[in-house]
Amino acid sequence: MRVAVAGGTGLVGGHVVEELTAAGHEPVVLARSRGVDLVTGAGLDAVMTGVEAVVDVSNLQTTGAGKSIAFFENVSRNLLDAGARVGVRHHVVLSIVGLERVGFGYYQGKLRQEETVAKSGAVPWTVLRATQFHEFPAQVLDRVPGPLAVVPRMRTQPVAAREVARHLVELVLGPPQGMAPELAGPRVEELVDMARQLVRARGRRRLLLPVKMPGRAGTAMVEGGNLPTGPGARGSQTFDEWLAENVVPDRAKGVAGE
Repeated sequence: MRVAVAGGTGLVGGHVVEELTAAGHEPVVLARSRGVDLVTGAGLDAVMTGVEAVVDVSNLQTTGAGKSIAFFENVSRNLLDAGARVGVRHHVVLSIVGLERVGFGYYQGKLRQEETVAKSGAVPWTVLRATQFHEFPAQVLDRVPGPLAVVPRMRTQPVAAREVARHLVELVLGPPQGMAPELAGPRVEELVDMARQLVRARGRRRLLLPVKMPGRAGTAMVEGGNLPTGPGARGSQTFDEWLAENVVPDRAKGVAGE
């Protein structure tokens, strides 16, 4: 099967491409580096010929609601319209657990993405909401280098990005489900504890300052707004196991610690 992967050069997208290839399918990467602008739709029709299914794991770096809403709505409409023109039978979207409860600006864009897909009527669809990935603490710490790092207080149930990709591939090869059961990792973690473990695994010294984010969003994060609320698939790899497999101490790389 020929499957388009929107955002196929990203963290999860790369794993989706690998999983599809290993299963004997033909992934088609949709990304600017491959000549496709998902926001404007430029170059999209040229690569969609023969595509039977789409996995949308596209993303952008922003905390603003306006930018997030505009991005995800435009990308979704372009993918759905292009998919309808070539007869795509299944459109699968990766989303985030707890969108309504936490309500960040970025999350508002993901909600608009879900709504756009559900209301389009153009292509049968599935939305998979997943929790944060094991890479999330590194993304938080690496935003601002230096001896001090501000870490939001947050409860999460992190999952391996590869396991998310594997689940997306299972979904896209099956029948459309609408809102699929939520996917999460094997256990609940505190983000600041994960960040401390990561700093130690890197062989660094860094002062971490846990901070409750302001407003209802911050309260929701502390109280478990990002945790799954019902039954669903659970990944098997813990954060500890992911650290041991993926993080090499700086001293082993010849890099000075912080």
